[in-house]
Amino acid sequence: MTKMNKIYAVILTLIILLLTSCSQESKDRAIQIDSQETKSDKTYLSNTLKEFDLVDLNGVIVNSSKWNNQFKLINFWATWCAPCRREIPLLNKTQNQYNEMSVQIIGIAVDVLEDVISYSQETAFNYPVLVGEEEAVAIAEDSNVEFIGLPFTMLVDNNNEIIKTHIGEIKQHHIDLITEVIIGMQEGKLSILDAKNILGKI
Repeated sequence: MTKMNKIYAVILTLIILLLTSCSQESKDRAIQIDSQETKSDKTYLSNTLKEFDLVDLNGVIVNSSKWNNQFKLINFWATWCAPCRREIPLLNKTQNQYNEMSVQIIGIAVDVLEDVISYSQETAFNYPVLVGEEEAVAIAEDSNVEFIGLPFTMLVDNNNEIIKTHIGEIKQHHIDLITEVIIGMQEGKLSILDAKNILGKI
C-alpha cells in the first residue's frame, strides 16, 4: 500500500468512527427524550389527590377518606375573596343536583377558622366546609397541583384521580360541562382521558 493510500485509509477510518459515534449519540438522545415524555405522560395520567386532614366548622378533624369512592368537586376559597363568595350560591344549588349523582362538593377555606365560622353564620352552606391555611395550600401541592390563586377548584374522580383543576370563579357553564362529564364517566361512556380532554376546554 502506497503512502497516499495509507493516508486515505486513515481518513476513511476516522470518518466511519465519527459517523458511528454521531449515530449512537443521536439514538441515545432519542431514547432519553422518549423516556422523559413517557414519564411526563404517566405523571399526568396518575395525578391523584393525597389523603388529608382538616378541621370543620365544628372544630372536628375530618379525614378526606370519608369521601372515598365518590366524585368530588373541591372548591378552595376564602372569606376575603369576592369571586369565592359569589360562587357559594351556585355551589349550594349544584350540591342539590349532585345528591342524586353520588358527587360531593367540599369547600376548603384557606382562611382563619374564626373568620370562616363567623361568615358561615351569615351564609348557608349545604356542603361540608373545612378550614386550613398552610395546610389547605399543602393539599394541592402534595397532589402535584400548582396553587396560584383563589378561587381554585379541583374535580376528582371516585378513585381520587384529579381530572381537572380550574383557577377563577366557577360559573354555570362550567358546572354544566362538569356535570355532563361526570354522568358520562359514571355511565361508562367516557374514559378519564376523554374527560380530561373535554374539560381541558374550560
